Amino acid sequence: MLAYATTGTTVAPADTAERHTVADLMAVREAPISDAPVWAPEAVGLLLLALLLSPKEPKEK
Repeated sequence: MLAYATTGTTVAPADTAERHTVADLMAVREAPISDAPVWAPEAVGLLLLALLLSPKEPKEK
């Protein structure tokens, strides 16, 4: 059973400028949302050193 009738549409071919515009839009890379730091194993030593050199908490009297 055919529920709807389809009709063909004619589409004019794109000219060179339109094709270049579409190609440029498709090729543009997205900017990064955030530059959040990522985990690096080299940083573990630096963090441990900073923890050891940090000042102690004051003693309560």
